[in-house]
Amino acid sequence: MAGGGGLEQLMTAQMVQAAKVVEERLDEEMDRLDNMNDEELDKIKRERVMAMKRQKEKRQEWIKNGHGEYEEIPEEKDFFEISKKSDGVVCHFYTDGNERCKIVDKHLGILAKRHLEAKFVKINAEKCPFLTERLKIRVIPTIMLVKDGKTRDYIVGFTDLGNHDEFSTEMMEWRIATAGVIEYSGDLMTPPDAPKGASKKKTTILGKGMKAKTIRQGGKSNRDDDDSSDDDDW
Repeated sequence: MAGGGGLEQLMTAQMVQAAKVVEERLDEEMDRLDNMNDEELDKIKRERVMAMKRQKEKRQEWIKNGHGEYEEIPEEKDFFEISKKSDGVVCHFYTDGNERCKIVDKHLGILAKRHLEAKFVKINAEKCPFLTERLKIRVIPTIMLVKDGKTRDYIVGFTDLGNHDEFSTEMMEWRIATAGVIEYSGDLMTPPDAPKGASKKKTTILGKGMKAKTIRQGGKSNRDDDDSSDDDDW
């Protein structure tokens, strides 16, 4: 018992010491800010203004590239152009008449306006055989997440979204953010939706299995076809 009490006292002392160190650092930072001369304050102000200017220019560039709207890619070649112009791409592979694809459309339409930092698009899997074959798209809907020209992840069906059709837009937002494609202010370790049981609708199956593949426009990958890395270059 005495040993346990000694350990408890030691831990308490360590916590008090850690809190004291944090308090001292905060005091030092406050003193530094209070004692800044006009030149130093002007420098901070200029840096802040420059950062805001760069952010504004970036937003203008995003809007120019069609960010803020959820659009359909009419042809396969357009996909490659988009992946070159936009740092982040969220691409929904869909088929006509699929009810689950309509659910995805609803959520991505909302998120496109919320996250200008990424380009949100959709593409008809049946009309783009090259892409669907090279990417081994077998399940509809599938959402491909691309960052800096590299495939980061896939959202296949609704399994990662609670495995039901009534997931929230925030759940989709969280799942996309786990791949680093969009900015996220919440806790990436905790999904926003609580489990709600099994799905009510079946996912459309186009085939067996799925692998991320390196693809290049008009040609084959320079890597082995068995390579399923999610960090492959376009």
